[in-house]
Amino acid sequence: MSNTFLRTKNTTKKTGKKTVAAKFDAAKYRRLVARAMPVIIETEDENERLLAIVERMMNRDLSPEEERLFNLLVKLIEDFEARHYPMGEVAPHEMLRFLMEQRDLRQRDVVHLFGSSGVASEVINGKRAISKAQAKKLAEFFHVSVEVFV
Repeated sequence: MSNTFLRTKNTTKKTGKKTVAAKFDAAKYRRLVARAMPVIIETEDENERLLAIVERMMNRDLSPEEERLFNLLVKLIEDFEARHYPMGEVAPHEMLRFLMEQRDLRQRDVVHLFGSSGVASEVINGKRAISKAQAKKLAEFFHVSVEVFV
């Protein structure tokens, strides 16, 4: 059995156009996982270790193998933080502002997700609700669950 298989992404992040199939290398993924050593996070030290890996991956284009590892690590971190740092209800626009701040993004960096700067401004400032379509785009862009924005 081959260690490489095709993985098809449905659309690109910015344009929504169909993309070409990307090769996924299982051997490369195994090496990445072995290096990262993901675990169900039980301690703050484990959480910090995996957060450091995720932060290094956030601001660059990822290979299909890295993207899969990234998603796994984010899920492990989210699960740990949900168990150990439960948050009260946070308004979707507040979460959006928080995620933008964490990534040092400005309104102009997310306008393409809303279609216009006016709509982006209204959403970011809580004057307009985030639509389901926008929530899906935001979730994909920030690599978080869509529920964060609904």
